[in-house]
Amino acid sequence: MKALILLTTLLSCSPLYAAQLELPQGSTSRIWQTEELLGQAQTITVKDDVSYKRDMTYRAVPMAVLLQGLKADDHLQAIALDGFAAEMSAAPLLNRQGAQAWLAVEDPRQPWPALADGKPSAGPFYLVWSNPQAGHVSPEQWPFQIAAIKRLAPVAERFPALRPDPKLASNDPVNKGFALFQKNCLACHRLNGAGDAQVGPDLNLPYNPTEYFAAGYLKRYIRDPQSLRHWPQAKMPAFAPAVLPDAELDQLLAYLKHMAKRKIATPL
Repeated sequence: MKALILLTTLLSCSPLYAAQLELPQGSTSRIWQTEELLGQAQTITVKDDVSYKRDMTYRAVPMAVLLQGLKADDHLQAIALDGFAAEMSAAPLLNRQGAQAWLAVEDPRQPWPALADGKPSAGPFYLVWSNPQAGHVSPEQWPFQIAAIKRLAPVAERFPALRPDPKLASNDPVNKGFALFQKNCLACHRLNGAGDAQVGPDLNLPYNPTEYFAAGYLKRYIRDPQSLRHWPQAKMPAFAPAVLPDAELDQLLAYLKHMAKRKIATPL
């Protein structure tokens, strides 16, 4: 009995287990172990971390180093343990100047703090940014608890139900809004049942938010969700003008309003 109690105590005090992460590289992929990544990591300080809401210090590796062999126009998807699925172009992840992407690696011997009471940390892997304002980096481009990063076909190819009317010009505000939807919304939401996210509600079925929000309130909700729906467990972040300027917010709403007339139920 004493031995069992001692073993239980040791396990409860032991550090987190190391993890592994598969990343695309060239025409193939590579599986990285925590210790391998920590061996290449450097210490960085992230100002106003999106998830922790304060300055944080991490051991991290530049994504440009880890994604060797990728092209700027490659399309990637970062999948989190909770079903969050961030769609992003490889281009900003390959930057070595301006807004720079890093893979923060949680050391099992020095675990990160919990994101909130009763919540786990942002580990084992977390995509963070230095100088994010230089690239208008969205909160959705900070996926934490990353389980995998995959190279996939672009969103419009994988999910035709998301596409606006093909008759629209490429520079139409609706098409610009579609690009913004992919960057800022698709990580959490589906639309017409299309998408890989498992976090938020569908934004077109059965109703589009442009159909039930009074004038001005949808903009206010996107800017500060808690100002309209105060909910302690809410996950939707606020999209400040520095991240989503007013002109881009108008384009995003133009896409949503357009898609309210293009409801197509996609089988799950």
